[in-house]
Amino acid sequence: MELGLWCMNVGTCADPEAAVRVARAAEAAGLESLWTGEHAVLPHPRPDGYPAPPDLPWLDSIAALTLLATATERVRIACGTMELPLHHPVRLAKALASVDVISGGRLIAGLGLGSLDVEFAAFGVDMAERGLRMDEGLDALLELWTADLPRYEGRTVSFSGIDAQPRPVQPGGPSVVLGGGGTPRSRRRIIERANGWYLFGTDLDATATALAEIAEEQERLDRPAALGPLEVTVTPPEPIGASTLQRYEELGVHRLVLLPRPDAPPQDRFAPVPEHQILDTIERAAALL
Repeated sequence: MELGLWCMNVGTCADPEAAVRVARAAEAAGLESLWTGEHAVLPHPRPDGYPAPPDLPWLDSIAALTLLATATERVRIACGTMELPLHHPVRLAKALASVDVISGGRLIAGLGLGSLDVEFAAFGVDMAERGLRMDEGLDALLELWTADLPRYEGRTVSFSGIDAQPRPVQPGGPSVVLGGGGTPRSRRRIIERANGWYLFGTDLDATATALAEIAEEQERLDRPAALGPLEVTVTPPEPIGASTLQRYEELGVHRLVLLPRPDAPPQDRFAPVPEHQILDTIERAAALL
């Protein structure tokens, strides 16, 4: 079981100096990975129960990943998750490859569908197309990362007669971790296209149910051998101790990515947390390693 930390571009860690201090403390403590999240805009006024206020500081994920890459030496850096349908795949392939190069091959590419209708509206993207944009975006990323002569023809992205250098340090590109999984189409995409699956804010019971559902579907679908076993990452919605960590591990979870303040109520999950509390979370996590 590996342990990571989620919060590296949000709230307190939207301050670059605080993010560097937290990142270096996490690396020194032996955490395996540092995770950013992504929202370009937030709904205003704040919907009832929504965990992020509209004035929450939230750094761009690529900028934050670059900062983390230059501030650390060993810990993996990850986006968890970037909303692929809201990015042009050619631009995103370049950005993620650049971060992988700058980090020396430490990037995990966490990608998701996105869910905020106001965010899609702000980008002028139809939410009804997000599944198509997700599938074609994944195709385009892998083509640009791996093909000798990248070429792709789709409904939302097309290119030919181009190249994009440098390529990622990691052969075949960064490990692709997909969020979601709430529908058969999403689970099929995870099984057939992803190295890993990210379950954010998912407790033990919900994790057990999700893993049982995807295991049943894996028996019917042909997972490419090159992807290897599906690596499962979970962000628990509550504090964990040794017994909880063991139960996640027994379910088949490979990595827990901890919230900076896991005891916060859901509506305050993304609220800025004093830096000392984040460092306390890192210390408690280190004691479990």
